Amino acid sequence: MANDSGNTSWFRIFQNGQYYMKTWPNDKRLAPIFPENRVTSVTRLAIRFMPPLTVFTLSWQIALGGQLGPAVAIALFACSLPMQGLWWLGKRSMTPLPPTLLHWFYEVRARLEEAGQAVAPVEGKLTYQALADLLKRAFKQLDRTFLDDL
Repeated sequence: MANDSGNTSWFRIFQNGQYYMKTWPNDKRLAPIFPENRVTSVTRLAIRFMPPLTVFTLSWQIALGGQLGPAVAIALFACSLPMQGLWWLGKRSMTPLPPTLLHWFYEVRARLEEAGQAVAPVEGKLTYQALADLLKRAFKQLDRTFLDDL
């Protein structure tokens, strides 16, 4: 799902964000290193609760005959929160890995190969999405302690 971020549509960024949120392994040992655990948790929470909060806010103001201007502003802000999370995740998924994470990526990849797992050859620039895919696979196919050894 990686794409050149220079000419990627906003819709594609949101799609990449959803895919990245689904593939990033939510392991507590990754939390001190990567903000993804926190961002995915907050984004999932916002996707679940912000639409009903928006409807409630607007309905409450209409029922009480209050001012719609502030209610609409709050509703727009509430609706934008999940989109902000997906946007960040989508942009992050397309970001090339820094050199320190490249080294770590190749170490995890080598662990999969040592375990007898077939690993596709690396093509192009490695992104955070490639890291998420690799980590998800490693958590499924390797012993849970593989992170401790790196």
